[in-house]
Amino acid sequence: MHELVFLKSLVIILGISAVVVFALHRIKIPSIVGFLLAGVLLGPHGLHLIKDAITIQTFAEIGVILLLFTIGLEFSLSRFLKMRLEVFGVGGLYVLTTVALTTLISYQWFGIENLNMVIFLGFLVALSSTAIVMKLLSDKAELDTPHGRSSVGILIFQDLCVVPFMLFIPVMSGGGGLSEIMLTFGKALAIITIVLLSAKWIVPNILHQIVRTRSRELFVITILILCFGIAFLTSEFGLSLALGAFLAGLVISESEYAHEATSTILPFRDSFSGLFFISVGMLMDTSFFIDNLQVVLLLFFGIFSLKFLSGFFSMYLLRRPLRTSIHSSMNLAQVGEFSFVLAVAGLSAGLISHEVYQGFLSASVLTMLLTPFIMQISPFISNKLSSHKLLKRLEKITGPSEYEEFPEKRKDHIIIIGYGLNGRNLARVLKEADIPYVVLELNIGTVRDMKQHGEPIYYGDGTKVEMLRKLGINTAKTLVIAISDPSSCRNIVKTARDQNPKLFIIARTRYAAEVDDLLKLGADEVIPEEFETSVEIFSMVLNQYQRPKNEIFNFVDMIREDGYRALRQARTTIRKPLFDKCTVLKDVTVELFTINDNSPVLGKSIEGLRFRPQTGATIIAVERENQMHTSPDPKFSFKAGDIVFITGKREDINKALIYLTEGKI
Repeated sequence: MHELVFLKSLVIILGISAVVVFALHRIKIPSIVGFLLAGVLLGPHGLHLIKDAITIQTFAEIGVILLLFTIGLEFSLSRFLKMRLEVFGVGGLYVLTTVALTTLISYQWFGIENLNMVIFLGFLVALSSTAIVMKLLSDKAELDTPHGRSSVGILIFQDLCVVPFMLFIPVMSGGGGLSEIMLTFGKALAIITIVLLSAKWIVPNILHQIVRTRSRELFVITILILCFGIAFLTSEFGLSLALGAFLAGLVISESEYAHEATSTILPFRDSFSGLFFISVGMLMDTSFFIDNLQVVLLLFFGIFSLKFLSGFFSMYLLRRPLRTSIHSSMNLAQVGEFSFVLAVAGLSAGLISHEVYQGFLSASVLTMLLTPFIMQISPFISNKLSSHKLLKRLEKITGPSEYEEFPEKRKDHIIIIGYGLNGRNLARVLKEADIPYVVLELNIGTVRDMKQHGEPIYYGDGTKVEMLRKLGINTAKTLVIAISDPSSCRNIVKTARDQNPKLFIIARTRYAAEVDDLLKLGADEVIPEEFETSVEIFSMVLNQYQRPKNEIFNFVDMIREDGYRALRQARTTIRKPLFDKCTVLKDVTVELFTINDNSPVLGKSIEGLRFRPQTGATIIAVERENQMHTSPDPKFSFKAGDIVFITGKREDINKALIYLTEGKI
């Protein structure tokens, strides 16, 4: 009968959750809020529909393990090491500041004289919700943004802190000694070292042998064993399950099978992670919340303000950008799920009373409920606050020295915002083509490193109009925005368009859904990675079936014209090293083609090639050694380095490009 009771509970949970999440989705409220509210309704303090809460909490722990495991898969060990300053520097200062402020305020303002108790309250407040913040950042594709990296680094350090916090509970309650703490710390350090070393030598070899069997069932089982096995192992040595799961993801991320592992785990993660948020909602005592509403709201605002100030102080003191500091601090202003584990342990050890426990619990769940909404408005608030005159003066005083180093006056240059993979490749091409450019980057480490290599790169925030002016936005010819932050991208487009109406703006975005908004703000071209990937895929598929290249180009044009809608011109993605990107004039399409040393048309004349009869397109000019030959004579012969200007219908231009590339159609 126990199985039937559990099955009944599971059906009720899934049914109520589906209804609540669907209803909130219709009014565009995040699903996490729906799961939390469903937990409040289902729990012992709500409608009391679920009696088997222990089983639900077990499934919730599985959800947290799978969530942190997939996040670890999306990272890599090298990336984790690069974030060591965020993890141990900013994260350490954040936790220390939060504990200190909570202790001071509780001791001075609330008159709590029990020092162990107020320090323990600092432990509870210092932790933020890894599950909620990571999920929301991942859903919004902001894990790799400046505020995303700062948030993730702090969250990782907070998860590391769960271990010492748990160890201090028996000591603070008078039930443990220093030797026990040191022994557990030694065990924890040893297991972390073993797990990370296995990422380089053991796990990749194991996965390689498993994949060679070509058994998907065996691969899935192996991934689950690594996930839960490492989490269990770290738990046995005193670390949290979630941290073990994250380390397991890091281990597998170093192998070439990381993407396959991610696709394998995702269905399990999505199934169980909702149960975690439901279990958190079940903890909330609604009667206590209603009876002590004023106190709970006071605690909520106090926790939010204290954590925001701690985060801002920590990041800003370590010279993080002003806007990033504000944005990240708002993201981390809630109480974390592991605080509930600590609170239960502290209640059992007598460090806090039942009333303090319930008050903290109610305020904490409220911070979690409001986190999705806070993270939605945090870009707007961070932009507004960072533009305040007083804070701008403060940033100039304490900001990195690179902030004041600006390039000399330029004209008709290109401004690149962001020096990731896209910005780096663009800068390399522009350098080879001898086209003037400057780069703006928020990662101070990248700026310092690339400056040593002679790169014209500068530290600063592209959303600030003063920074764009220093880079010569008013005299620039093109602006390329190659960052992963959707909110910042929109702000940069709007600011740049206001400053220079004639500027040609190219914006990169993750998703096709953001194209229209960026175009309305003033972008001339928007390159959505999601859409361009689909174009590249079907182009390769058609090429495998040996379809004519001009037919493939026409399909590309057709899909782009339909997919981009608001864009005013067609484009091609012919991956030939022989010609440059086309330029679009008003009502006339002109394609530029460079004749190289191996071209099949070298030494041949326009007349001899029968260019127009063969392609339907027209050569209107040829640039040779910086001299323009307009309306060239039919007997004009091509030489290496000639830049040919071709005009005509899109399908005719496609034929012309193939003709000049291969010497035939």
